[in-house]
Amino acid sequence: MGAPEPEEIFERTQAEGERRLTRPFLELLTTSLAAGFDILAGLVILGLLTAQTEHEWGAHAAHVFGSLGFGSAFAFLVVGRGELFTENFLVPLAALDHRQKRLWYKLGELWTVSPIGNIVGGTIVAVIVTVHSVLPYGTGAAIVSSSQHVHENGWLALFCSAVFAGALMTAMTWFVEGQENMLVRVVIAWTVGVVIALGYFDHVIVETIELIFGIRYGAPIPWSFVIENFFLAAAGNMVGGIGLITLNRFTQAKAESSTSA
Repeated sequence: MGAPEPEEIFERTQAEGERRLTRPFLELLTTSLAAGFDILAGLVILGLLTAQTEHEWGAHAAHVFGSLGFGSAFAFLVVGRGELFTENFLVPLAALDHRQKRLWYKLGELWTVSPIGNIVGGTIVAVIVTVHSVLPYGTGAAIVSSSQHVHENGWLALFCSAVFAGALMTAMTWFVEGQENMLVRVVIAWTVGVVIALGYFDHVIVETIELIFGIRYGAPIPWSFVIENFFLAAAGNMVGGIGLITLNRFTQAKAESSTSA
């Protein structure tokens, strides 16, 4: 069985977008909280693997192992159907109709509730696992090091990093929606998660939760930076996700549809 055509992927994406835009508020909130847990779980795995391999293999190899572990967070998202903010650029936009104002209100609700739920869900679990002795010795140092890497970047680098992260995440949603096989979906999501972690790319939810996680372990990062980077990363993610990928994929699908008509 070959890969689906772009117009087929668009139709599936449109159907999923309609589902997301018509869900009750409570379902949106709970799935957003669950996605925050998924991201934090991936960061815990990253910290554990990094700490356990750094002494034996060195910092660079440990970062690779940790990034491979973090990819599981995105696999959790796909399998558990969590509501991650950056997955909601391409999918709900495909379902919008200018004649139905209610859908536009629901999009605003989606873009407001999902990031808040993601951060709250991740923060709650971060507070729990950072209680003394919950995680093995050295895990905190690995999280602090990773969060400081982001803090040390300049604003231009962070924004450009966020643009790429948003584009990569939105491309992932396009590929995932185009596949019915769950194993293929998991592999795609895992790969994108690994790349995000390997490159320290400024994904608004991942990095915000990671910064909070790092601060809990004593990272000297001001809360003002966490807030500023949240808005910077959100803007960059949207530029990359909507401007670079969503518009291009929609144009591709409509062009293919016109050709085959």
